[in-house]
Amino acid sequence: GKVHLLYRAMSQDNTSVCGYASSTDGMHFERSSTPAYVPRADFEMKRGDPNGNSGCEDARLTKIGDRIYICYTAYDGVHAPAVAIASIAEKDFLAQKWNAWSMPVLASPENTDDKDACLFPRTFDGKYLFFHRINGHICADYVDDLVFAKRVNRCIGVMGPRKGTWESEKVGIAGTPLETDAGWLMMYHAVSRDKHYALGAALLAKDDPTTVLARTMEPIFTVEEKYEKEGQIPNVVFCNGAVVRGDTLYIYYGGGDSVIGVATCSLSKLLGILTPRL
Repeated sequence: GKVHLLYRAMSQDNTSVCGYASSTDGMHFERSSTPAYVPRADFEMKRGDPNGNSGCEDARLTKIGDRIYICYTAYDGVHAPAVAIASIAEKDFLAQKWNAWSMPVLASPENTDDKDACLFPRTFDGKYLFFHRINGHICADYVDDLVFAKRVNRCIGVMGPRKGTWESEKVGIAGTPLETDAGWLMMYHAVSRDKHYALGAALLAKDDPTTVLARTMEPIFTVEEKYEKEGQIPNVVFCNGAVVRGDTLYIYYGGGDSVIGVATCSLSKLLGILTPRL
């Protein structure tokens, strides 16, 4: 009955961790006094500039069975950002036993700038599906297990930028796609030539989400408020997760890389835009 939120927080020396907050109504949150997830592995510990960026960024959660998986960008300040994955038992997550997280493993191809990742909450022909972003494109890999003893390397192309539009520079997933009767609803962020962020939506095939059935021509959510136009990085709306309650879609997002907000819309209306001829 609660909304559980892991949010990115940054210390004075620019180390990123994940804080925890919860809400009963989806709008008003109570924050924990301790972080839920902190850098632990060598590949996310700060190197180089002692005040440079490092740590655990842009987490996305997926529940598979009785475990909750976290996909996030691990960065040590020197090497290319890479996607790391860890997990925790659902009961430990709800009890806020943060020391119960498994040690993270890297999933990205080696020596590749990779981020914006998630796991799908179910398997497809016995394989798990992993979405991530390479060279500004959303790509995918089907994997046999979640141990990632072998890092992914196939990278199926799913969706890329569209030149001359609001999404001309790069695209990446927002939160973990949501399963609906029509298919998987995937919200995504995009960056224009003038470095403005916006959110779009796409519908993916139910049995093979690497197939895009439909995609919005225009953004569904753009920078408008002062706290989105200004901040550590201006003109940013960046979503890592969403929640459905009834017909309302709650979109949790970062504004200007400085604050967290929530926007709502009708789920059926959004799906209606994506499925007029399906």
